[in-house]
Amino acid sequence: MPEIELGAGTVEYEDTGGEGPVVVLLHGLLHDASVWRNVIAELRADHRILAPTLPYGAHRRPMTRPPTPDLVNELIAEFLDRLDLTDVTLVESDCGRAQTVAARHPERLARLVLISCEAFDNYPPGLPGRMIRLACRVPGGVPLLVRTLGSKPLRRLPVGLGALTKRPVPDEIVDRWLRPLRTDPAIRRDFRHYNTHVRRTELLEAAQGLRYFGRPALIVWATEDLMMPREHGRLLAELLPQGRLVELRNTRTLVAEDRPQRLASLLRWFVAEG
Repeated sequence: MPEIELGAGTVEYEDTGGEGPVVVLLHGLLHDASVWRNVIAELRADHRILAPTLPYGAHRRPMTRPPTPDLVNELIAEFLDRLDLTDVTLVESDCGRAQTVAARHPERLARLVLISCEAFDNYPPGLPGRMIRLACRVPGGVPLLVRTLGSKPLRRLPVGLGALTKRPVPDEIVDRWLRPLRTDPAIRRDFRHYNTHVRRTELLEAAQGLRYFGRPALIVWATEDLMMPREHGRLLAELLPQGRLVELRNTRTLVAEDRPQRLASLLRWFVAEG
């Protein structure tokens, strides 16, 4: 897997190469780029897909600067700049970083896709988000969190992965996501620092900036999402000048896990149309 040295540290990323339209896929907390594996498989033949692994706890290279949401926003913008990516379709699931990047750094973006993600005042989102934040503030909380999420009998609980998907994520993928937190104290430090430096107003500020994002924007929202309020999808689509909303059934937050073929089809249509 290629990697790039950025101002905050080394970031690993997938890059399918090719001459097709550039699509950058951003994942959420406690996942890495492998959450997009099935979507990438559908799109790689006719798109250049890049998927960085961001410092959200599943990264394998500790950061040289303690990560915060604001720092990750700048890291994403730097990633686009350093690789000289233009006319990018920026796609994000679960987290809300792409909203701030689109509001502050629209110059390299051609399109924006937000998939059942943090927005407005839902930050951190739902009961799982609040539990993660609490675990990061309590001594010993992160190892306990990882043990709970790593326990196969408990993985489907609604306070863990059960809140994110309707179908079980393959055990080997979950183990991959949790291994860095389980084995590396430096990754645990990164994770704690990120989650204890959330600014509750950040996505409300980003929403104001999205009013001026004049490029095509697609909002894909899971109707059965347990963490991201359904009305937030509609509000984001109304907020963006060229926003449109597609709601999907039979999926929760991680649409890339539950319905990857349908999501890939939507992305292909949106990129071709715009």
